[in-house]
Amino acid sequence: MNENPADLAPELCVLAAAVAGLVAGMFLPRLRQWPVAVLCSAGLVAGLAFAGAAAARPAVMAFESFSVDAITHVTRITVLGSTLGAVLLAAGRVRGHPRESEHHVLMLLSALGTIMLGASSDLLVLVAAYLLASIPAYALAGFGKDAPGTEAALKYYLMGALLGVLMLGGVTLLSGVGRGTAYPVLRTGLADAPAAAVAAGLVALLAGLLFKAGAVPGHYWVPDVTEGAPPAVAAFVTTVPKIGAFAALYRFGAETAPGGWAALLAVIAAATMTLGNLAAFGQDNVRRLLAYSTVSQAGYLLVPVAMAGRADLARPALLYFVAAYAVTNLGAFAVVVAAGRDDLAGYAGLLRASPPLGLSLVICLLGFVGTPPTAVFVGKVLMFGAALEGGHAWLAVVAAVNTVASVFYYLRWIVPLFRRPSGPRPAPGAVATAVAAAAALLSLALGIAGGAALAAS
Repeated sequence: MNENPADLAPELCVLAAAVAGLVAGMFLPRLRQWPVAVLCSAGLVAGLAFAGAAAARPAVMAFESFSVDAITHVTRITVLGSTLGAVLLAAGRVRGHPRESEHHVLMLLSALGTIMLGASSDLLVLVAAYLLASIPAYALAGFGKDAPGTEAALKYYLMGALLGVLMLGGVTLLSGVGRGTAYPVLRTGLADAPAAAVAAGLVALLAGLLFKAGAVPGHYWVPDVTEGAPPAVAAFVTTVPKIGAFAALYRFGAETAPGGWAALLAVIAAATMTLGNLAAFGQDNVRRLLAYSTVSQAGYLLVPVAMAGRADLARPALLYFVAAYAVTNLGAFAVVVAAGRDDLAGYAGLLRASPPLGLSLVICLLGFVGTPPTAVFVGKVLMFGAALEGGHAWLAVVAAVNTVASVFYYLRWIVPLFRRPSGPRPAPGAVATAVAAAAALLSLALGIAGGAALAAS
C-alpha cells in the first residue's frame, strides 16, 4: 500500500479548482463570473499535466482502494480533456448567468467522481464515486430551468436514484457473501459464495453502473436528457460519466472474475447496440439521434468489458475505444453547439457555409461508424479481436451487422451538409467551432497513430 497524496495530484487539482471556483464566485459580481471558467480550465490543464507525468511511473495502489494504473491513466486524461472541452463549450452559453460559477464547478465535481469511479478497487469507494459523479449531473441537466430541462433532470434523477438504490443493495449482498469490499478479497470470497446470491448481487450492482454507461436497461434517460438539457451539458453527460462507468465495469470484471460475467455482459452488449441503432433510424432531431448513437456506442464498448479476463486484447480495446468515443462524441456535440440547430434540415449547406465545421461533423459521424483512419476504427478493430479471442464470435457478428446498419442514419445527417443552404444562417460560434475542429483532428491523429500508440502501451 502507498499512502502518498501526490499519487492523487490530478484529482487534487480538480478538487482545488472546484473549491476555488466556489469561493471566487462568492465575491465576484453575479453577472461577471467569467474568471471562474478560467480558474476551472486552469485546474483541468494542471490535472492533465500531472496525469501525463503519472502515466510514466509504475502502477501503485493508493490508500488500499485507489488503483493508479493504465486504466486510471486513460480515465484521468480522457475525463479531464473531455471536461475541458465541455467547459469551453459552456462558457459562452452561461456567460453573464447569475449561476455561472456553479455551472463550471458542478462539471468539475462530476468529473472528479467519474475519475474515482474508474480508479476504485473497493465497493465502498465505488458507491461514493457513483454519487459524486451523479448528483452534480442531475443539477446540470436542469440548469436552464425551462420545461424540457426540468423534465429531463427529473427523469435523470429518478432513474439514477432507483438504480443507485439497487446498486447499493448489490454492494451489500456482494460484500456479505464475499466477506469484504476490496476487489482482491472479493475475488477469493465470491468463488466460494452461493452462486444465486452472487448472481443477484452482480445484477443489482450492474444496474447502477449500466445507468452511468447509458446501456440497456438503464438507457431511458439518455434521449430526454440529451434533448432537454443545454447542449454543452448534453455533450458532458453523454461523454464524461460513461468513461468512468466502463472503466469501473472492466476493473470489477477483471479483478473479481465473477461467474457468468462474460455471458451476461455479452447479451447486454448485443441488446444495447441493437436497440440504440434501431431507435436512431427515425430521429429528425440531431440531439436525439446523437443520444441513441451514444447508446449504440455503449453496446460496442461493453464487448471488451465482457471479455475482461478472457482476452488479452480486452483492456487495450476498451482503453483505446473509450478515448476514441470521447473525442468523437464531444466533436459532434461541439458542432451542434456551434450551429445552434437541432433539426436535420437546419444543417443543409453547412459544408459550404462553414467548411471547418461541416468537415469536422463529417469526420466525427464517419468516426462513429468506424471509418478509417479515425480513432474509433482502431477501437472497433480491437473490439472485434477481443470478442473473437474471448470465444464470442457471435457477438463480433452482431457488432459487425450493427456497424453496417448505423451507416444509414449517419448518412441522413451527412447528406444535407452538401446541399445548397435554404437561406442565410447565423455565424457559428468561434469557440465551439475550434473545439469541433480540434476533436476531429485528434480523432484522425489517434487513428493514424493507433499502431504506434498501442505498441507503446
